[in-house]
Amino acid sequence: MARRAAFCPGAAVVVALALAACWQPLAVKTAPSGADSTTIAVVVAPDSLTRTTPATPPTESRPRPMTRARGSAPTIAPSNTEALLRAVPPPLVREFRGVWVASVANIDWPSSRKLSTAQQQRELIELLERAVALKLNAVIFQVRPAADALYASKIEPWSEYLTGAQGRAPDPFWDPLAFAVREAHARNLELHAWFNPYRARFTDAKSPLAASHIANASPALVKEYAGYLWMDPGEPAVRDRTKRVVLDVVTRYDIDAVHLDDYFYPYPERDRRGRVIAFPDGPSWQRYRRTGGMLSLADWRRSNVDVLVRELHDGIHKTKPWVRFGVSPFGIWRPGFPAQVRGFDSYEGIFADARKWLREGWVDYFTPQLYWPTTRAAQAYPALLDWWVGENTQDRHLWPGNFTSRAGARGPSAFSVSELLEQIRVTRNQPGATGNVHFSMKSFLVNQGSMNDTLMAGPYAATALVPATPWLHVAAAALPVPSLGAGDNGRELLLHTAAGKPAPWQWVVQLRNGSRWTSVVLAGTTTAWTIPRTLSPDVISVTALNRAGEESASVVIVGPGVRPSPTTPAKRGREHED
Repeated sequence: MARRAAFCPGAAVVVALALAACWQPLAVKTAPSGADSTTIAVVVAPDSLTRTTPATPPTESRPRPMTRARGSAPTIAPSNTEALLRAVPPPLVREFRGVWVASVANIDWPSSRKLSTAQQQRELIELLERAVALKLNAVIFQVRPAADALYASKIEPWSEYLTGAQGRAPDPFWDPLAFAVREAHARNLELHAWFNPYRARFTDAKSPLAASHIANASPALVKEYAGYLWMDPGEPAVRDRTKRVVLDVVTRYDIDAVHLDDYFYPYPERDRRGRVIAFPDGPSWQRYRRTGGMLSLADWRRSNVDVLVRELHDGIHKTKPWVRFGVSPFGIWRPGFPAQVRGFDSYEGIFADARKWLREGWVDYFTPQLYWPTTRAAQAYPALLDWWVGENTQDRHLWPGNFTSRAGARGPSAFSVSELLEQIRVTRNQPGATGNVHFSMKSFLVNQGSMNDTLMAGPYAATALVPATPWLHVAAAALPVPSLGAGDNGRELLLHTAAGKPAPWQWVVQLRNGSRWTSVVLAGTTTAWTIPRTLSPDVISVTALNRAGEESASVVIVGPGVRPSPTTPAKRGREHED
């Protein structure tokens, strides 16, 4: 597949001349599969071309001046052809910019268990609009905090964090996940559904458990642990239930990814004497041993989690090949990896062999929670990030998590907003890391420490596309067929694909005015977009993206005829704009 990149000598460029008033390309030829080249179809506005004397028609291998009889289409002189080939837009930045939206304990959304449906929807819209303003491109939305659901489920009860009582449906009824997916996509935001795989009840829960909750329906599968209820990872029925819950969401909702957090076996708690409380999985462990199991207790526990991660990865891609699977484990695999690192041992403490999942390629993206400052030697952000990159042998996406809620806050664990910017800078400078995920949305909603202003004026000043995921088996995006037309409010860019071809996931529109390029990302459902009068472009480039983020060839409209009329523009569809 041809890649869109800055023009370089030797790049394969095809000029398709428009011989009709609609300026549609007659033909487009792509580079051979795997070629490291740029393929451009240039749709030329007739007024931009220079007439020449008759000559031999061009061949595919060597563009030449094109003949023009009286009344026929204009021609291109060699100097003009070269100018057209220089009309290649710069590549748009690829960087994942995600944010966690936690529903557990009403951390981020909804802000209270007592809100009306209308209030919940307003808060969610405000949250998504804030993400757009910050030029984020993904929201990681918690839908299963504790064996419950913030969506309409026939498997698990409605969450008390939504309605105040577990099992009580919202009234007036609505489906928050369906709403969030629709509104996020309308704003060119990805929506990742975030699941807690094993927690069955959080310590701050207030309402009684619903009759359909797993602790009531299948009490043998759930254990009490230090104030929590926890589904036993050693029970195959627990694994099957979690897979059924996740794949039900993948099947019924147009989500972009499934996301697991770091809660596998519970983090160890201590009793009043300071002794570690053992997780009470004796029955499932003894059953394993009776049936011939030879692993140690710790290895068996890790194996239980491994199987869930692997089977979720496979099941998600079998159900919908374009839906990605991501995990955000504790940021330290084991103390001593790398050498100077000290801290909690997640391999032994919660039986999460996250390094194995990354090495095996059981994830599409990996978000280790690097929640420490760059200057803390024993948990240094740069050292941990570099180590995780070194373990990424399958070249999956590596998007570290940042404890953004500590930036500009108060208290001994807080750090400055400038430290957050340094973490983003370190990530950008680390080969193999291509984005960040922020915990959590609340800090952006209150603009803690003026972090929003700092990010918008600095690292998030320009729009970024989510990095492509080329290993997914997703159909290539159809080539764009753009044209220009007159709309009610000015000149419009009309966006289509060839007859019979599906609409893309997104359009990337890049407009040049002189030497300055402006980039706009539009939803693939957009069919007409009014060109803002302030842009006054002389070149427009359009690229289509598929669900894996892979780009088609660019189609470029060149010439003064593309300039919009001086009327006030109106926009159809939502966009991200630089």
